[in-house]
Parts: sequence; structure tokens; C-alpha cells
Amino acid sequence: MNETTKLNITQWAEEDRPREKMMMKGIASLSDAELLAILIGSGNRNETAVELMRRMLITCENNLNELARWNINNYSEFKGMGPAKSITIMAALEIGRRRNMQATKDRTQITCSKDIFRIFHPLLCDIALEEFWILLINQSGKVIDKVRLSTGGIAGTFVDIRLIFREALLKHATQLAVVHNHPSGNRNPSQEDKNLTLRIAKASETMNIRLIDHVIICEDSYYSFADEGVL
Repeated sequence: MNETTKLNITQWAEEDRPREKMMMKGIASLSDAELLAILIGSGNRNETAVELMRRMLITCENNLNELARWNINNYSEFKGMGPAKSITIMAALEIGRRRNMQATKDRTQITCSKDIFRIFHPLLCDIALEEFWILLINQSGKVIDKVRLSTGGIAGTFVDIRLIFREALLKHATQLAVVHNHPSGNRNPSQEDKNLTLRIAKASETMNIRLIDHVIICEDSYYSFADEGVL
């Protein structure tokens, strides 16, 4: 866009300015690009903040979960996105993730794989590395605690089965579920996932602590070993 023809955001019609639009019509009237534009405050020499955010969102297919995976280097590819603006957006997306995590506190009864997915999806849906967690459950199916045991690479993470049952014994759990994510987006278990599940199931019989499921979390889907009849 030619700089001489570009309108500054203060020259837009009042109803098209993000802050004024929010005050007049409510926050729900704003697009994702307009909300992000409020965060960064200004664009660059050739784009308003809203135009810059629209272009950035197109790069990640208008998917905020994909944007949440970005780091400062990704943002720096866009003119006008310095560290301060990038960190502001990253912090806002992290607040949204933590808000979703807190919303799961009322869902303490585990009755199916979807209950497990609801707890762990906010934690694992948009991280770039594999993490392995356990969900500790009491006899009546109520959640006692969730514990991250390991963080690995893009394609896998190491799990010490002894640590799983150490945590279960310390928290007096009688049931547990194991959970990990696939950053690739492929919900299907690898052969290593299957082998690990069998080893955990065998150990759970010895420890008399029931393994109710192994759930693999992806961005918008999940795989349940229990639902598939593997457990």
C-alpha cells in the first residue's frame, strides 16, 4: 500500500476504530484482528494495526491456537512487530489458555474419555513439544490431582513408569489415567505409545491401581485407548 494513500487509524470512521467500536457495540462485535490490534496499539509505516493483524492471522489460517504456538522469531517476520508487541500478544494468548484451565476446575468427576480431554486440552492443545501427564483419581471417580511427569521433543518424551505409581501412591489414588499430546496433529498412537500403554497397564495390575485410559491430545481431537477397546 502506498504510504501517501494509507489512512491512519485515527482517520477511520469512529465506528471502525477498534476501541471506539468496542465502546459503542460491545467487545463481541470485534474481530480477532481488531482485538489483537488493540493490544499492539500501532502498525507500521504501510499498515494500520488492524491491517497488520489481519495479514498475520491469514498466515496462521485465522487460527488463534496456531498463533499461540508462535515465538518471538515468528512475529519478527512482520514489519512493525518488535519484542514488546510480540510479548504482549503472547501474554494475552497465555492468559486465555490459563482461563480455560481454571474453567475445568468444576469438572472433577471422570466418567468418560471426554472428561479427561476437557481437562487436558487447554494444557496441551497448542504446545510445540510432547508432554506426559497423569490424572490421579479416587475410588468415586473424583480428580485428586494432575501431574506433569516429563517434557520431551517434537516426536516423543521419556516416561519412567515408576514415577507414575510413586505419584499415585503418594496421593492415595485408586485409579489413574495417563495423557500426552501429539504436536504433529496426528491423533493415532505410535507403536511406542501402544507398548508404553501395555507396560503401564501391566504395572497397574501389580500395584492394584486401575488404569482407566490413555488419552492422546491434539489441537481439535483426541484418541482414547479405552474407547478403542485397547484397555
